Amino acid sequence: MTFWRILIGGLAVALALWILIGEQLAGASADATINARLVTVRSPIAGAVSAVERPLGSPVTTGEVIAGVDDIHVDGTRLDDLRMEAGFAEAEIARLTRTRDETEAIIDTLDERSATYRAARISDIEARLAFARERLDILESGELPDAFDVRPPRDAGVPGDDGAQAPGLRDLWVNAVKEQIAVLQIALDTAREGVFLGDGYNDAPNAEQRATELKSQLSAVSADLDEARSRLEIVSDRLDGEQLRVSRAAGAELKSPVNGIYWETLAADGEALQRGDPVARLLDCDSILVTLSVTESVYHTLAAGDGAVFRPRNSDRNFNATVVRLGGAGAETFYRNLAVAPSARHLERYDVAILVPELNADPELGCSVGRTGRVFFERRPLDWLRRLMG
Repeated sequence: MTFWRILIGGLAVALALWILIGEQLAGASADATINARLVTVRSPIAGAVSAVERPLGSPVTTGEVIAGVDDIHVDGTRLDDLRMEAGFAEAEIARLTRTRDETEAIIDTLDERSATYRAARISDIEARLAFARERLDILESGELPDAFDVRPPRDAGVPGDDGAQAPGLRDLWVNAVKEQIAVLQIALDTAREGVFLGDGYNDAPNAEQRATELKSQLSAVSADLDEARSRLEIVSDRLDGEQLRVSRAAGAELKSPVNGIYWETLAADGEALQRGDPVARLLDCDSILVTLSVTESVYHTLAAGDGAVFRPRNSDRNFNATVVRLGGAGAETFYRNLAVAPSARHLERYDVAILVPELNADPELGCSVGRTGRVFFERRPLDWLRRLMG
């Protein structure tokens, strides 16, 4: 019985020693800090800053306005010049449009007069042609009174005594009337085609000639109008661009590029800034990582992608993690854009950074930058108990 008690006691002591030594000798960090990237919001223009009242540590969301910058001395000379050019172009378009409309109205009036003249002229020729054909029928029928003067008209060019009825004069009279009919038929045919004979050197009435001239002028006015509209379109595009430039130069809203925490104010309300001057710093809660330092012996056993376990201080929860950066000794430059700078003791050891995806999703620890804990890189004897209790 005594033997078994001694054996069980020895096994218990060995197990305790194994747990204590395993827990202490497992690869672990000396310190680990929840950290995150800092984002500096800078002024895109020169001007006076108007900061929104916001306490440090307050949450911000992407696109939320955190400050404004106004420049009352922005140069708008070019904008005024373009507005003047646009005004001139609009006035030119109005003038050309009015000229075009008036010219079209005059052309319509002249076209109506030309149509009236053409109809009347055709009717005139048709009437004269009808009477000429009646005369020809009478002459050819031979049924003329004895006292009827059959002398040809004076413009027929037939010689003879003024009062005599020379032999064959009837035939000459018939020939003259046929000539008149032929001339009238030609005049009628051309008139129906829009060409009028018998008006001297003009083949069209004055109204039609004037309308033709105005139509030529109308084409030139229409071309000038199209050119003026194109010019206005170009000036308007340049005006819109200049208006946008002046608006951007006159004032700008500074919006948060990240979801996070308002970390630091870098410019006071009303302070004059130049383009690119910092206004505020924000903590990017979407870039949470854990920074830590380890001994040289542990450091040389690690590689990017290795698994790890992070346990926050005063917490019994364990979070699976992945090694993402091995900074080595003297890694101070890695912390220039991080919220928590390394301590002197940290810089004396070897720097490591890990990602903890579950930590980002935790409502209590997700953005608790500055909270500390420990990181373990090897399996420990009591990991099964921690998982069971967690």
